[in-house]
Amino acid sequence: MKLNQTAYAILGILSFHPRQSGYHIRKTIETTVGFFWGESFGQIYPTLKRLAAEDLIVPDGAPTGSKNRLEYALTPAGHACLEEWLAVPYRSDPPRDEFLLKLFFGGEAAPAISIEHIRKFRERNQRLLATLEQVESLSAQQNANQPGYPFWMLTLSFGLAQVRSALVWSESALASLQAMEAAGPTIASRIPERKGSI
Repeated sequence: MKLNQTAYAILGILSFHPRQSGYHIRKTIETTVGFFWGESFGQIYPTLKRLAAEDLIVPDGAPTGSKNRLEYALTPAGHACLEEWLAVPYRSDPPRDEFLLKLFFGGEAAPAISIEHIRKFRERNQRLLATLEQVESLSAQQNANQPGYPFWMLTLSFGLAQVRSALVWSESALASLQAMEAAGPTIASRIPERKGSI
């Protein structure tokens, strides 16, 4: 059967955190894979209905709480579907990063604009680094006995490496653009006329 990536994210969450409502699945995604994978309620609820219709998940008990949230659990078929998907080579979808898109076309504006974008990028990554380091510390204390722990830590270490690299790059990029800004408009006059592609 053909499922979208939201479906596999939900199956994955339910594999280690059963009895979750759509609301709690969204919250669990935010605090686990949310650093590199996003899902909205608008994606989750229709997908839960489809997964239930295909017997990959089942309602687990009566609705709970004041909002009557229905909780779900994986079926054996759901486990099998998740395992099958994990064995398939991952897709390399082209990234869509507005920061890099604006930086790429930054020559069409004053250097100060790109400098400000990079400063905000650096600040965001400084905050993210602090968060990831805190997650790393708490995970070691709270999750070390979980079967998925070594894999969670691999994704976390990847994120830490990316953020630290982004911070090093930010300093270098700011230095380059600040030097360009200090040189003034003479830089623009040295840029050859743009013809065709790069």
